[in-house]
Parts: sequence; C-alpha cells; structure tokens
Amino acid sequence: MDGKMKVAIMQGIGKMGFIERDIPTPEDNEVLVKIENVGICGSDLHYYESGAIGNYVVKPPFVLGHEASGTVVETGKNVTHLKVGDKVALEPGKTCGHCEFCREGKYNLCPDVVFFATPPVDGVFQEYVAHEADLCFKLPDNMDTLEGALIEPLAVGFHAAKQGNAQAGQTAVVFGAGCIGLVSMMALKAMGVSTVYVVDVLPNRLAKASELGATAVINGKDADTVEAVNKLTGNKGIDLVIETAGTEATTRQAISVAKKGGTIVLVGYSKSGELTLPISLALDKELTFKTVFRYRHIYPMAIEAVAGGKVNLKGIVTNIYQLDDIQRAMDESIHNKKDIVKAVVKVGD
Repeated sequence: MDGKMKVAIMQGIGKMGFIERDIPTPEDNEVLVKIENVGICGSDLHYYESGAIGNYVVKPPFVLGHEASGTVVETGKNVTHLKVGDKVALEPGKTCGHCEFCREGKYNLCPDVVFFATPPVDGVFQEYVAHEADLCFKLPDNMDTLEGALIEPLAVGFHAAKQGNAQAGQTAVVFGAGCIGLVSMMALKAMGVSTVYVVDVLPNRLAKASELGATAVINGKDADTVEAVNKLTGNKGIDLVIETAGTEATTRQAISVAKKGGTIVLVGYSKSGELTLPISLALDKELTFKTVFRYRHIYPMAIEAVAGGKVNLKGIVTNIYQLDDIQRAMDESIHNKKDIVKAVVKVGD
C-alpha cells in the first residue's frame, strides 16, 4: 500500500508531536495492520515522564505504544492463516527463536527480543504497522479492536495467575488496582479462584475492582491492610498473593498476609529497583516467590476468555482519546490517576 501515515512521536520528556512516514510494506511473513486502538501502558508513561527505564533510554523522535489492535489490510505472500479484513491483536515482541530460552518455550526471556516501544524499537502510536503474521492473533466476531488492544495487559495478568498456579478453592489477594492489578484479578477469577480481594489507596480504582468482581476491596490508606485481610480470612491467611503495585510497603504486606506454604507472585516494578523485606518471616512460612516478565503462550487463552465472557476487558477502560489528542492523553494519564484507570488511544476513524 503506497502513501503516507501519521505517526505520533515523543519529541522529548513530556512533549509529543507528529510526523509523516511512508506506510510500511509487509515482508513475506508479515501483515500490514491498520491500527485502530492502542492502550497507554505504565511503561509508556514512564518513558514519557523520565526518558528512560533502566538501561533503555529514549532518543527522540521515538514512537511509544505497544498495546495494539487493528485490521489486516495487506498480507505477505507466505501468510495463509490471515486475510484482509481480519481483526487482530498484536503481540508486540518478536524473539530470535533459537536461543536456549526460545527453544525451551520461555520466549519472553529471549535476550534478543525486538519489542514495540522499547528503545530503540519504535512503538505503534501510528496509523499502520507491518508485523510478523504469527504474532497477529485473529479476534472472533464477537470481539472488537478495543478489546483486542487490551489483550496485551490481560496476557500479563494471566501469566501472573499461571505463575502462581491459580486454581479453584484458593483465596487470593491482589495488591494494586491499576490496569495490571485489575486484569490479574479477572484472570484469577477466570481460572476458577472465586475469592479475590483487592488492595489499593485510590477510591476510583477500588470502585472499579468492585465493579469488575472483587470479593472485597481494602483501602490501604484508611485501614490496616494486614488486619483487614486477617479479618476477611478468619486469620487463615491467603493462598496466593499477586503484587502489582511495586512498592516495599505492599510487598511486605504480601509476606504478612500470605498463608504458610503460600505463593507470592511479584509483578510490579519498584521505582528504586530494590526492596528491603522481612525474609525471616518468609522463611518461617516457607513461602514460594514467583516473578513475572511479560508473558508467553498466553494470547490464545486470553482472547478465548474475553470472547467467552469470562473477562470484561472493556470494563477497565475509563478514558478514550483520539490520536490527535495524544499530548493530552499522556499528560492526563500521568497527572489524573485518581480518575483515570486505563486510557486508550483511538487511531483513525
């Protein structure tokens, strides 16, 4: 497809703008996707606000955005499982396929992954993208591309639940009711965990957690979280804890509320990268710690869960912006966290 496309770029810290680029041409094993919806992720906001995450440093002009979905408008000659007109969710990371991690099926740990919006790789706040066809997952007729864009964060939630070996009969608590906390809660429930408590300090996020099916919510600012959980469980403790807030306080609380022999899954990144924790208590309880880095082999099950009505992805969306409003979308997502739970950028008509 010939022509130009609009691309939203990060021009510097806290500054967005637009340029035109050629519409890309798909390679033989790729498809060209007309992007329709892109979720704003916490990593996008971190790059926008500080210019770097660890060793990944933004060099403007840079394209943010990796939670994407759209419609196939052109296919490479070797692509047989997708056709023009198919709605697809894009898995944003292309791995090498031959390292020890890829060979073991743990491709999310591939050291040579090329991942949207991870410097120096551009993201998808733009009108079109050419992407590996095997990383474009067809959406069923009863799903739209708004839900498709949110399959990426939902995949993180399902991976966290799977890392914790979530199963029916357990009690669980999720620390943090942002996007990842909410999708983790919904993933737990979809996997059969009927009792899921959610902890946060922002009332709007706790209200959203209740709306989406939390068994009970705890405002950690107004109540002693450990006491509240103990009261809810009759002092039995929690089988499975998923920590998405990334703070030392909540991680310490996770260790305190976990039942002996329980499991804690660490998902949230701390701003400092380091935590001081009561390891003696963890040893006394013989806790199992698991961690999460993105996801692997999750998209099909996540799509099936949404299509089957087990997960209400649209329910987490509080704000939708047009691509032309990308500056406002980024600024409000940073400065209005008390109201915005999950923002999505709508690209095109």
